[in-house]
Amino acid sequence: MLTKGDDYPVHQRPEPVATAGTDRNFYDRYYFGGYSPDGATYFVAALGVYPHLDLMDAAFMIQRAGIQESLIASRQLHSERLDTRVAPISVEVLEPLRRLAVRVDPNDHGIGADLVFEGLAAPIEEPRFIYRSGPRTILDLTRMTQGGRWRGRLSCAGETFAVDAWGGVRDRSWGVRPIGARDAQPSPGGAMPQWFWLWAPMQFDDHLFFFHTNDDAAGKPWNRSAVLLPLNGRGPLPLADVGFSLDFRIGTRQVARATITGVLPDGRSLSLDLEVEGVVYLQGAGYNHPTWSHGSYHGEYASHHQQLDCTALDPNAMEQIHQQTPCRATLTLSVDLPRTGRGIFEQMLLGPHAATGLQGLLDPVLERGR
Repeated sequence: MLTKGDDYPVHQRPEPVATAGTDRNFYDRYYFGGYSPDGATYFVAALGVYPHLDLMDAAFMIQRAGIQESLIASRQLHSERLDTRVAPISVEVLEPLRRLAVRVDPNDHGIGADLVFEGLAAPIEEPRFIYRSGPRTILDLTRMTQGGRWRGRLSCAGETFAVDAWGGVRDRSWGVRPIGARDAQPSPGGAMPQWFWLWAPMQFDDHLFFFHTNDDAAGKPWNRSAVLLPLNGRGPLPLADVGFSLDFRIGTRQVARATITGVLPDGRSLSLDLEVEGVVYLQGAGYNHPTWSHGSYHGEYASHHQQLDCTALDPNAMEQIHQQTPCRATLTLSVDLPRTGRGIFEQMLLGPHAATGLQGLLDPVLERGR
């Protein structure tokens, strides 16, 4: 089947672009996060394409004072992957790898956006994510991450306000990951599900910093990376000997404070201290949503609006296990004076993790973490 994409020199298989490969779980996703200079207002936008499910979905979420309001929409793709709009939400590439627009057109729920993201530096390509359960491939994907600034306007709850040089981050990922309906035949073995994920993209006046880790149940990383990116035009500086420590909010799995350490290529030490502010549950953008999870089928076109008081939700429920929040950051490079900045701290801590003392599937932390 020929589509608009076939007129662009982007083919990587001897087939039309509509055929992405052999795995039904192939996906292609935009993610955006932004925050006001004081961290009081936070928004998330996402748009995903699922060629072999013939679906596209999108979400826009805004949170202030613990109240989260979001709009999620889904439509049939009809194999046209270049039409990146799920009315009223759209993503437009204005300048590849540098400037993108996110828009939410007028709708019945009063959520609106006309925003432009501009990268502060070129995106970082992260190490390829490959994760298997026995012989079965669960993840096989590439992701790029970019720090930037937002400008434009936001509307919510009858109020419209300007967005001027707000901090933020975006990522683009594509490949294979669990989407849509669950596999009816789980992998043999019956092991407890386990997923330990931390992501910390940070901004300072003269640097960007990116850290992520995926660890197994013993605490051994199977994908971990930390990169310092000077904003003076120099290339990225990958860190060695990367480690972290966590302090949890007692009675939850939520991280309250974190420290990330490593060694720069020139031998200087790096330490990043994070102070987490509040919590933003990502189900409002479709992550772990009980009915509107990514790639779920809702017909030719459907939309969903929800408002959540995040302070009233159970922090230990499965729907809340994937979370993200603005945080204050202090960066120390060897003997230099500390730099202060802001960023996003994302966490999804499911199952055991011996290195931090996590046990069970969702068991909360009952004493100070490490």
